[in-house]
Amino acid sequence: MQQASQATVILGGGFAGLFTALHLSQRKYTHQVILIEQRDRFSFKPLLYELLSGELHSAQVYPRYKELLASSSVTFVQDTVKSIDLEQSRVTLTSSRIFNYRNLVLALGSKTTYFNTPGAAEYAMPFTSGEQAIALRKHLRHRLHQAIQTSDPARRRLLLTVAIIGAGPAGIELACTLADLLPIWYDELGGDAAEIRVVLINRSKEILKGDVNSHLRCTAQRALKGRIIPVDFLFDAAVSKIQADSVEYQQNNKTQILQVGTIAWTAGTTANPLLMNLPVANNRGRLLVTPTLQLPDFPEVFAAGDCAADSDQPQPPTAQVAYQQGIAIAQNIQHQREGKSPIPVEIKMRGTLMKLGLNEGVANLFNKVQIPGQPGHLIREATYLQLLPNAAHNRKITTEWLTDELFQRHRPASYMQLGQTPWLSGVATLAAGVIFATPLVWRAAQPMQFQQNLHWTGVPTLLNQLAPPPQ
Repeated sequence: MQQASQATVILGGGFAGLFTALHLSQRKYTHQVILIEQRDRFSFKPLLYELLSGELHSAQVYPRYKELLASSSVTFVQDTVKSIDLEQSRVTLTSSRIFNYRNLVLALGSKTTYFNTPGAAEYAMPFTSGEQAIALRKHLRHRLHQAIQTSDPARRRLLLTVAIIGAGPAGIELACTLADLLPIWYDELGGDAAEIRVVLINRSKEILKGDVNSHLRCTAQRALKGRIIPVDFLFDAAVSKIQADSVEYQQNNKTQILQVGTIAWTAGTTANPLLMNLPVANNRGRLLVTPTLQLPDFPEVFAAGDCAADSDQPQPPTAQVAYQQGIAIAQNIQHQREGKSPIPVEIKMRGTLMKLGLNEGVANLFNKVQIPGQPGHLIREATYLQLLPNAAHNRKITTEWLTDELFQRHRPASYMQLGQTPWLSGVATLAAGVIFATPLVWRAAQPMQFQQNLHWTGVPTLLNQLAPPPQ
């Protein structure tokens, strides 16, 4: 089957691919837009910890593409890409379907890599999608039920030990979440929460090494030690083998074994193998693109997200970067079709955000001001909810979240369970109210200045959706 050659084909439904498709639709783009993705659901990766813990549910952060694209002009195809022929402008899927294109967007993201560690692919659980978050939740629940039923202390100790491989942002956020969550789940079963052990294993001596969040290292270290169950560290430890119930590692020239009931893998990602075979330049698998996000020898092809790199202006592989790239590619594709020159993409970093436990986080606003604790948690969730795709979905989920926060509904743990005090919750909620009220007042008093100063943040658009200004 062949599609019209005027079609714009987007490979990959992550932030970059999905937002390119949605923004082309919003721009009333007149040519066919086809989004090809192997999964049927969009995974909002920054909020997978909330999906694991139950702080947010599947419909909020793991929605189906057909629901997100229902009111758009985008055609969704669930399939896997088999090959890409840049010379012939053609994409072949594993189902043997063939799509010819006029414009192609490569947004295939990255894949988990195990660095050829024996047993890792078989026994370690990755944490990069909603499906994997739900699988990890079920596995942990099962381990807790097994532990409460055994009278063998050694067996129970193994079942209640969780190893997290990798101390980048994903490993730290997962460790902080589990160190709060598992004691609460186990206590509800009648177990002794003090028996839970969460161990963070890292090859180097530093956490967040070389990451965009590296300046949050001290805040993260304090948070890891301040959970209901303090997180244990195994640093300068190179994992050499993984089995069903153990992690073997090399430390101080000695081989050691850690008995565990759960192994989570957050140690690294690698480029999609399909991209490595393309006849274009890449940097460790990330395709080198121009400032307009085009491939230099194939200007009709754009690339973004984890699978692309602009050597002149390198950007971290984060959701906020991919989100802005998706919007920019949609604009440049339309410019190209109208005979105009594509515009170099200017990424505006708004700072960084990390989850550091249940109801706790840190918001590093514009990389200048750190807001930790419960206020940081509220800012983090509110910021990410602004990036939810589809205006109707965004409005619905943001309203649900605000209601849950204000009335303390659907929470995996009470403040007493977390060792927090209700008045702190009140202060945090009040702070959230001020955060949301301030832009409303600013917009009412100085609408032009408000729009000009905050346009790049997306706040005016979100606010207009949630609370349309009076006509």
